[in-house]
Amino acid sequence: MNFTAKTTYTGGLRTTAVHLKSKTEIITDAPVDNQGKGASFSPTDLVATALGSCMLTIMGIKARDKDIDMDGATVEVLKTMASNPRRISRLDIKITMPQKTFSDRDKKLLALAAEACPVGNSLHPDVEVVTDITWL
Repeated sequence: MNFTAKTTYTGGLRTTAVHLKSKTEIITDAPVDNQGKGASFSPTDLVATALGSCMLTIMGIKARDKDIDMDGATVEVLKTMASNPRRISRLDIKITMPQKTFSDRDKKLLALAAEACPVGNSLHPDVEVVTDITWL
């Protein structure tokens, strides 16, 4: 079996994950509100960040296929946690598209692409996802 990543607990509520193909490393740290130092992404921060990155990636695939320039687009994520059980309850996603001319058709195609993101489709239905796209 070819695994995607290997994660090692390094102590102090910290892990180091290695993407096995590229050897890229990510460090996680428990958040301050869960006994950690908050010195790096928490595992749930990575889920929120993965959703935003996935949305931009799927939008980028659609943009490339349709010759739409969206270079410079950004995404910001806000994660809200719930307790009992501790889990992500809401993800607010703010996508800002660069100052370029987008037709109404392009805007609709890209917005639909963002909603088709596999990470979003993998989240539990109880996680509320609110997406806002700003077209500068």
